[in-house]
Amino acid sequence: MEIKVNFLDKLRLEAKFDDFTVIADQPIRYKGDGSAPGPFDYFLASSALCAAYFVKLYCVTRNIPTENIRLSQNNIVDPEDRYKQIFKIQVELPEDISAKDRQGILRSIDRCTVKRVVQTGPDFVIEEVENLDADAQALLTLNPDSEAKTCIAGKDLPLEQTIANMSGILAGLGIKIEIASWRNLVPNVWSLHIRDAHSPMCFTNGKGSTKESALASALGEFIERMNCNHFYNDQFWGEDIANAAFVHYPDERWFKPGRKDALPAEILDEYCLRIYNPDGELRGSHLYDTNSGNIERGICSLPYVRQSDGEVVYFPSNLIDNLFLSNGMSAGNTLAEAQVQCLSEIFERAVKREILEGELALPDVPQEVLMKYPRILAGIRGLEEQGFPVLVKDASLGGAFPVMCVTLMNPRTGGVFASFGAHPSLEVALERSLTELLQGRSFEGLNDLPRPTFESNALTEPNNFVEHFIDSSGVVSWRFFSAKADYDFVEWDFSGDGGNSTAQEAATLFGLLEDMGKEVYMAVYDQLGASACRILVPGYSEVYPIEDLIWDNTNKALSFRADILNLHRLDDDALRALLERLEESELDDYTDIITLIGIEFDENTDWGQLTILELKLLIQLALKQFDAAHELVGAYLQYNENTVERGLFYQALNVVLEVLLDDELELADYEANFRRMFGDARMDAAMGSVDGSVRFFGLTPTSMKLEGLDRHQRLIDSYKKLHKARAKAEAVPG
Repeated sequence: MEIKVNFLDKLRLEAKFDDFTVIADQPIRYKGDGSAPGPFDYFLASSALCAAYFVKLYCVTRNIPTENIRLSQNNIVDPEDRYKQIFKIQVELPEDISAKDRQGILRSIDRCTVKRVVQTGPDFVIEEVENLDADAQALLTLNPDSEAKTCIAGKDLPLEQTIANMSGILAGLGIKIEIASWRNLVPNVWSLHIRDAHSPMCFTNGKGSTKESALASALGEFIERMNCNHFYNDQFWGEDIANAAFVHYPDERWFKPGRKDALPAEILDEYCLRIYNPDGELRGSHLYDTNSGNIERGICSLPYVRQSDGEVVYFPSNLIDNLFLSNGMSAGNTLAEAQVQCLSEIFERAVKREILEGELALPDVPQEVLMKYPRILAGIRGLEEQGFPVLVKDASLGGAFPVMCVTLMNPRTGGVFASFGAHPSLEVALERSLTELLQGRSFEGLNDLPRPTFESNALTEPNNFVEHFIDSSGVVSWRFFSAKADYDFVEWDFSGDGGNSTAQEAATLFGLLEDMGKEVYMAVYDQLGASACRILVPGYSEVYPIEDLIWDNTNKALSFRADILNLHRLDDDALRALLERLEESELDDYTDIITLIGIEFDENTDWGQLTILELKLLIQLALKQFDAAHELVGAYLQYNENTVERGLFYQALNVVLEVLLDDELELADYEANFRRMFGDARMDAAMGSVDGSVRFFGLTPTSMKLEGLDRHQRLIDSYKKLHKARAKAEAVPG
């Protein structure tokens, strides 16, 4: 994690990381003002807080109340050496906690990350640099031996060279990558979480059987999502980019809707129109670009090459972003390598959907086949030794598709996790299934898995597939576990004509789709220095329902974004119009404003926690519609999860409105005790919200210029690096 420090007045310091700011000072005896804890105080507190976190985690997963658990830490300083100290952590446990759980709680404290880092002893590297932001790979700690050459299936270059090339591309763009965490819970199963140090919203997870393969996976995913703009999906990119020569890519084109909002003739083709507009309900305005919001330019459309005949077909960026998420995007050492990864993921997800929604039972992989892959078998045994039964299944549907499945069962909670992986090689597909299972997860995280069901409706509900797509946490049918399989096991191989080159593998996978009668469309992105592509298979590789283009399109943001960002500047007529649009939209009141308008507010602010319900409430207060506001305050207090401070403000507002709306009550008779209960600051805010002196309490003013929105500005900074590189690549002749 990158922590940047600013020097404030006197001895005060400010540390900034992620969306947080920490102020440190020194005690008066050390020439400070004592206005904040000192750096060493934060250090001491961190180990106590970390210990308490692991206690809480242990108790929550076992439904043990923590109200009566007390924890403290004292540091005992050696009189001969003040740098040698004992941190004594003591826990007071209620009598009703069993002896087994008492030992479990103490062992959980032993897992404290701060404790382990201190005990291991961190290495400090202290150096001078010309520019803190220039050393783009300063935080990428794994540096493979440049002389080593580790070749694995699926990669056209050794891992060491793959990592070096990808790291160099990111460094050249000025993107500082940091490794936030590593996990290696069982043998030969590694995962890590990497992110952009400047814009942590840009992150990926990698997985593999070794540290190096996991890092290559994470870097590859980062570059693929960068090339395909996936990090910035659904977000507003600011007015500068909205009016730039191009918004997404230099080769984009903008087409105006026709008469009566008809679809432009230049977009899609007949094959796609039959899929995306079967009833003629799709209109041009449904396809306006969410990221720019610039409807005056028309519909932003991106060129894809139809693989059946090489023709260019323009797909609206809105359609791609709404329906496909990250499905079918990849980066590789070569274009063929990227294509194999893209197509493998498309098959993995489509077959997974067919299996789960069709409640199919898959054949077990015979033990003699598993014995061929001892490293994979060691990882499976590691899980079973931890008490998690594992099923290894052939998901190829009788040898038709290059897909495998590893399913974990959690007897402690009754939950299951079906993890799928795909690749032309059965071994690689199986390895991906296993590593996907534990990607970014702890053993405690496996306690949150959903339970299987015999209810078919729960399996076919669209959001269930979305959950499976995002992190494989959707619901699985009990019928999936039947010993009577719907298919026979096949020890398949899709490497193509006995060869094993990625070009042959890609050709084989493209051929499968052709045999199914599917049109395939591909865009290649190499302006950033990597081989990356995105493949669309209409009617097959979508993640969200096609109906979302009409009924739940992300460009609904365009109806609300400008007014919400300019909220403090709106007059009463504009506020009434905004309120009316919110009511007519029939949007869920508990939709957060971050999602609605595509702005990355700091989640630790009132903007970051704001929902449509609370926004309506605040507008009603500004318009002095107190009856309606009072009704929403009741709903807010009953159902909304927010900070304690925000909840107390609305409790104070609720009683003020209760008195105001009762003709027999006078606020003056209650104000003194209201203030004793809620404090002067909250009561001033509540009463000011009623008399009009306080408008939109807690929401700091901003506008379409996005001033004060540091988190979102950092996201735009990240995108501008890519935008600049694409413009530069376009300007180079040839």
